[in-house]
Amino acid sequence: MSVVQESPSAVRLRAAELRRLIEHHNYLYYVLDAPEVPDAEYDRLLRELQDLEARFPDLVVSDSPTQRVGASPLETFAEVVHEVPMLSLANAFSEEEVRDFDRRVRERLGVERVEYTAETKIDGLAVSFRYEEGRLVRAATRGDGTRGEDVTANVRTLRAVPLRLRGSDLPGLLEVRGEVFMTLAGFRALNERQRSHGEKTFANPRNAAAGSLRQLDPAVTAERPLTFFCYGVARCEGCGLPDRHSELLQTLAGWGLRVSPEVRVVAGVEGCLAYYAELGRRRDALDYEIDGVVYKVDRLDQQLALGFVSRAPRWAVAHKFPAREELTRVLGVEFQVGRTGALTPVARLEPVQVGGATVSNATLHNMAEVERKDVRVGDTVIVRRAGDVIPEVVGVLPDRRPADAAQVSLPRVCPACGADVVRVEGEAVARCSGGLYCPAQRKEAVRHFASRRAMDIEGLGEKLVDQLVDRGLVRTVADLYALSPAQIADLERMGEKSAENLVHAIERSRRTTLARFLFALGIREVGEATARTLARHFASLDAVTAADEEALQGAPDIGPIVARHIVSFFAQPHNREVVAALRAAGVEWEEGEPRVVPTPLAGQTFVLTGTLSTLGREEAKSRLLALGAKVAGSVSARTRYVVAGADPGSKLERARELGVEVLDEGAFLGLLQRAEGAGQAQEA
Repeated sequence: MSVVQESPSAVRLRAAELRRLIEHHNYLYYVLDAPEVPDAEYDRLLRELQDLEARFPDLVVSDSPTQRVGASPLETFAEVVHEVPMLSLANAFSEEEVRDFDRRVRERLGVERVEYTAETKIDGLAVSFRYEEGRLVRAATRGDGTRGEDVTANVRTLRAVPLRLRGSDLPGLLEVRGEVFMTLAGFRALNERQRSHGEKTFANPRNAAAGSLRQLDPAVTAERPLTFFCYGVARCEGCGLPDRHSELLQTLAGWGLRVSPEVRVVAGVEGCLAYYAELGRRRDALDYEIDGVVYKVDRLDQQLALGFVSRAPRWAVAHKFPAREELTRVLGVEFQVGRTGALTPVARLEPVQVGGATVSNATLHNMAEVERKDVRVGDTVIVRRAGDVIPEVVGVLPDRRPADAAQVSLPRVCPACGADVVRVEGEAVARCSGGLYCPAQRKEAVRHFASRRAMDIEGLGEKLVDQLVDRGLVRTVADLYALSPAQIADLERMGEKSAENLVHAIERSRRTTLARFLFALGIREVGEATARTLARHFASLDAVTAADEEALQGAPDIGPIVARHIVSFFAQPHNREVVAALRAAGVEWEEGEPRVVPTPLAGQTFVLTGTLSTLGREEAKSRLLALGAKVAGSVSARTRYVVAGADPGSKLERARELGVEVLDEGAFLGLLQRAEGAGQAQEA
């Protein structure tokens, strides 16, 4: 819906309705995990509200969904004094200690059995949220329990935290306590992004959550995958509360606050221990880290009667799981080659028990991580294991380093095939340059070669590639052109007709274009757009293979890194042998004279923000560069377009401030298609 008649009252009503709808969908998505509408519809509602507030600034209110990333960077965090201290919990590490806790509770209360609320102990950051008349007015970290830091501006960026509570019967003042944390999927994605940008990675989700929440720039916090669970109430004025802790959590959920779905009321100590055992079994299936479970006496009057001791309540205890981090020693470092040619250093360790399993190997991710952590053979290191995730070395104890500790060096040649190992300056990952013949990359090379935008061999899917390689029928992509129908028909789930169809598809692929062939070779950083640029500029394969880095950079938008990858690829004798074998097998294309073709987007600067659903960030960038555009990392007055995908960052707000035209994904794809069509017409 859009406002047709822009009378002040109609605009105000529409803005209020949009805020209500957006918060409703936030509640369904983040609290109930039951979204009603696709992301695109949510984005449309948010954009409409943003446009209204931009045109009518007096509509902006502090709890508008548009204000989640609206604060300016802070110079420091203000101190907050907790009127009700944020206490710690006593820990229990064994069944005997849990039974002792239950015995003390029963003896103090004079009862035979107690009901407990059992819940997961999130490994995150404790935060206090203060609501007045249903509006979020302050958020503070636990700190030392008495004094914490004011992180309101950052907490307001968390969509899982309601800026305004739901319902009409709300307390005048409500102070709730909860745990801010990062999901495991979000943590892995964040670390991968940090590594790709050559930035510091986080040791574990808790450190990542703490570091993200304590950013001085709220826009940075907004880009981090943080969420929270509420676990209790410190103060409530102007509204009656239930008599049990479990019912209190239900009330908080009704007001729009996120509560753990694992909360359960259990009977007596046996119920507690059964809950602990069940969560221990399911721990690795959860998408967040827990380091134990918490038992709380369910009846609030019994909690009051039990009171506190020192800085912990007598009515609650944390039952901890076995540690997931341990110390051990690095015996050596070996390098494994992945399907894309990436070399991963793997630490061979003195075997150690971590989280209930023996660990003797742990990933070091890449050479940038080895260098940043300064891991050496002989070092004592911290090893972390979480479920099915590969164990990793998260830190070194330098004070335990022996005098003969040896530095880790990147091998000069691939341990799988002997091709040169290439690590571009500034990049974290080193790669094998023998992409067409390296055994470790064989399946990936064949899959890419046969893909629709490359040689377009219809019917050659992933499972069939696996069989061809595993049986030794295909060692390089050139072997595809020697396959017979009988060989293919002998494979699992393949008959004579299917085999004949595949052979015909392989036969059709012999006639292609230079651009498709260059893309099919799988040269690092050479996507479709770059392959088209090379084909246009050099017009023949021999010219491309003979070009040095300087000559390659003479082609439009071919930079030094791409040029280095191309030269390195064709410098490998085995790669050249496979290319020669392909040409000998009859793979051919038309070649001509080099031509300089005008680029439709020459001189236009684009900035990409958010996630594009139909193409990756690198592909979008590659296609823009091939059309002559420039792709910048920040928005300025010289920016022509900002392309905004899902979950855009602060660049979108900056674009609006400067009046830069913003394209959603659909408009961006349309622009690309028109520009590429114009480029093809110019070529013709």
